[in-house]
Amino acid sequence: MWETYKKGFKAYLRLERSLSENSIVAYLEDVNKLTSYLESTGKAIPPEQVTTKNLEAFIKWIVEIGLAAYTQARIISGIKAFYKYLELEDVITKDPTSLLEAPRLGRKLPDTLNNSEIESMLAAIDRSKPEGERNRSIIETLYACGLRVSELINLKISNLFLKEGFIRVIGKGDKERLVPIHETAGKSIDLYINEVRVHIQPKPGQEDFVFLSKRGNKLSRVMIFYIIRDLAAIAGIQKTISPHTMRHSFATELVENGADLRAVQEMLGHSSITTTEIYTHLDRKFLRKTIIEHHPMYNGKMKQR
Repeated sequence: MWETYKKGFKAYLRLERSLSENSIVAYLEDVNKLTSYLESTGKAIPPEQVTTKNLEAFIKWIVEIGLAAYTQARIISGIKAFYKYLELEDVITKDPTSLLEAPRLGRKLPDTLNNSEIESMLAAIDRSKPEGERNRSIIETLYACGLRVSELINLKISNLFLKEGFIRVIGKGDKERLVPIHETAGKSIDLYINEVRVHIQPKPGQEDFVFLSKRGNKLSRVMIFYIIRDLAAIAGIQKTISPHTMRHSFATELVENGADLRAVQEMLGHSSITTTEIYTHLDRKFLRKTIIEHHPMYNGKMKQR
């Protein structure tokens, strides 16, 4: 059973995470370490039966054998990624790694896209094709609302309140939240639904989903990845991006422009503000620019002695 899931995990890392072959090998080796440990302790159980207690014992073991803090953190990250994949594939309903803590090594601000890069991607869309209007509304909704890709593909027409400027989103753990949507993104969705989607015959059970394939099926996470990757390539963007990049860009723009962190937490659907706080770790260039613009010693408002 482990080997089947490892093969799927490998494909997930290559396609959706766009990792290098070396990184993929490292992630799989992290999972192999866990399986070897479980076998050596007489707990050769399938991945869906692994508990947080099993994983805590595994972490205690890698600490006791003297692995460096960085190596420990990398292994824990690999295990977390594996169980995130299992959760996305509905193999598990509860992630046993959610309470695991790694050694603190500092947190890195995720890669983001700036406004001009988003505009370049939108300009790269061929709106003469039916999927053009759909793809435009997908990009604008991701960027305007900071949705997870799973929240986007499961967005329903019955949860759109475009006139009021809100959409209802079903997040992790089936938690609902209302997210503001910009008028531009709302108009794109409305145009897609009334001019394009109306000509698509939804498959049974798919009638209420906003974004459909030409065959009438709800779009998959992989399809969203392809759409964004291809548009970035056409726009000449060299960064390795994914649907989650749009979410990072949304959050970074808000925090850099002074948004209240609690409000950002609510809009992103983070259960803990600790997760949202990663966006306060702004890059040095932005901090320096802020100081130069606003500090009296830099902007010439302070009298020289």
